[in-house]
Amino acid sequence: MPVHNVDIAEIFEQIADLLDIQGDNPFRIRAYRNAARTVRDLGTELSALKIQGVDLTRLPGIGKDLADKINEILRTGGTTALKKLKQATPRGLPELLKLPGLGPKRVKALQEQLDIHTLKQLRAAAASGKVRSLPGFGPKSEQQILQAIETQLSASARMLLATAAQYAQSLMEYLHQSKAVQEVVVAGSYRRAKETVGDLDILVTAAKTSDVMSRFVSYDEVKRVLAHGETRATVILRSGLQVDLRVVPPVSFGAALHYFTGSKAHNIAVRRLGQQRGMKINEYGVFKGDQRIAGASEASLFESVGLPFIPPELREGRGEIEAATRDTLPTLIELKHLKGDLHSHSKASDGHHTLRELAEAANKAGLSYLAITEHSRHLSVAHGLDEKRLSGQIEAIDRLNEELKGITLLKGIEVDILEDGGLDLPDTILSRLDLVVGAVHSQFNLPRKRQTERLVRAMNQRYFTLLAHPSGRLLGKRKAYEVDMERIIKETSQRGCHLELNAQPQRLDLNDIHCRMAKDAGVLVSINSDAHRSGDFAYLTYGVGQARRGWLETKDVLNTRALAQLRPLLKQTMG
Repeated sequence: MPVHNVDIAEIFEQIADLLDIQGDNPFRIRAYRNAARTVRDLGTELSALKIQGVDLTRLPGIGKDLADKINEILRTGGTTALKKLKQATPRGLPELLKLPGLGPKRVKALQEQLDIHTLKQLRAAAASGKVRSLPGFGPKSEQQILQAIETQLSASARMLLATAAQYAQSLMEYLHQSKAVQEVVVAGSYRRAKETVGDLDILVTAAKTSDVMSRFVSYDEVKRVLAHGETRATVILRSGLQVDLRVVPPVSFGAALHYFTGSKAHNIAVRRLGQQRGMKINEYGVFKGDQRIAGASEASLFESVGLPFIPPELREGRGEIEAATRDTLPTLIELKHLKGDLHSHSKASDGHHTLRELAEAANKAGLSYLAITEHSRHLSVAHGLDEKRLSGQIEAIDRLNEELKGITLLKGIEVDILEDGGLDLPDTILSRLDLVVGAVHSQFNLPRKRQTERLVRAMNQRYFTLLAHPSGRLLGKRKAYEVDMERIIKETSQRGCHLELNAQPQRLDLNDIHCRMAKDAGVLVSINSDAHRSGDFAYLTYGVGQARRGWLETKDVLNTRALAQLRPLLKQTMG
């Protein structure tokens, strides 16, 4: 039975949650959380490493005990450690602990004083005003709990794109192993690079004698078969992800791919164009009367209605048809166009690799420069740097650059934006850097006007280059804070600084709408990995996908420029 990295990471997170509830050693809890992140962010499946005989203790933060547990999970799909913890923990508590702002003590209080065990029970208690009566709670925290519950419940049916990719890639490889299968493509919101997906739609072309359907429903990760026909089957994987498989003939493959890729609004617009030309367009092809005239490829379908090929990421019914009609579709950015990365963390703060290791990994990922931007002192939980430690790192980067080949490290900082809009470090040290990345890590619940003014004041500080993860959201966990993004983009343009598109799968922040707003305002966007590990540069793929959804071209992206062209743009923001 295949076990993915995301499955192992989830088990370690559950263990950490349960240990947290029991008040276990904080260092032990942190070890499991760090291991979960290491596993989740690893570029190679642990199952493959095991087959290769790799010593798992060589991975960052993975000692013998954790390596043994990983091997147990790979072998059995679970671990006895988690089973024992679940037996010793009251039901429902781990689910409650996932809510932002609810630590073990508050969760225990809810259970002991209000007999709350589930999210639905907590929502009912908060809605009726019972939670605010408990010591340590109040009307404001009660409202925040309600908002967090709604966010979690609404997100529970969707999966992060990067997580879904692990399941999609394995399943595609499995289906390709059938010699009768010719093409396998994942359509739907996955193909449109949406930040979360609800299910997977897979299209296959195969020989008539293919066993692909029986092979599909027999896949080891299938938990339940919902439908099983000759050309269509639907299953639920152990992860809870629903997967629909359709076998289509080659003559209809392009039409089916277009139809199942969506979006609905885009498809309706294309069908209307067909109707205006006396044609019928559906998942089987493009028809003039009873004659199929196109549909073997998507390009032929678009050509039949007088349009050039429209990339999947643009198919949201947001003007792409009109742009295609006018021949003004953007030439979208690709991963290969990125020359560098302007946001990363080493061991000096909360990263897991040295400066040299990060540099070598970035170079291996095809980048020619990398900005080291540790957290600043205000974020003590991330071991943020004060002036003295940052000064030492500046000198260390200068020394290392003399030895590195093929890549240059830039000196930066991810400085906290304080509540009053000030920056967490003084100008005397910021002036020595190549760039300053400003970020909000606290006071997410400020009113819209105050939050907006806070960011505007920060961007107007003397040394400010880039606004990191501008909305502060964490997909499925924390909503974006209230801010006037239209004004932020306008101020960014006037100040001459830039906006980040943070490629971490749980952030993907800027969102696609704000990317396009930035493009229209002439504000450059930097697609950054926010790497904390050497494998995190793989996240740039998802950042590029989001940028494509936002209509961004190479000219719209700051870090598509070579270092010689980048430096003047950075310099103009530094005083």
